[in-house]
Amino acid sequence: MPNDAKAVELPKELEEHLESYVAAFNSGDAESVDSHYTDAGIIVWEKGNPVSGEQRHAAIKEFLSLTEPHIETDVREAYVTGDTALLVVDWTMEINAESGEGRESLRGVGLDVLRKQANGSWLYAVDDPFGEEPRD
Repeated sequence: MPNDAKAVELPKELEEHLESYVAAFNSGDAESVDSHYTDAGIIVWEKGNPVSGEQRHAAIKEFLSLTEPHIETDVREAYVTGDTALLVVDWTMEINAESGEGRESLRGVGLDVLRKQANGSWLYAVDDPFGEEPRD
């Protein structure tokens, strides 16, 4: 059986999803950020602690309001099969420092699983921003 699987260029619909997510995240709009997830979608913003549903929404709202983040992303790899996509995403973020004094920088490599919806749009099923170690 031939193996036709390969990494792909980021499909336009996935690129649009990511751009929309980043814009919502950077604007601090928790409702809009949360709308980028399937109903059962999970975030793993704290290692070993996946949350979904109302807990996901509350975590997004709290993080955005406390940290006033600014994120930038760069897709390292994209894999698509049928209605499922895996994105490997390098990201950097500036947030309010916990001390309340200035800003601090974070970076990571996200492993994101998305599902294609009936209308052709893509939504996060799994959002794990610390899925892999960043490159030096």
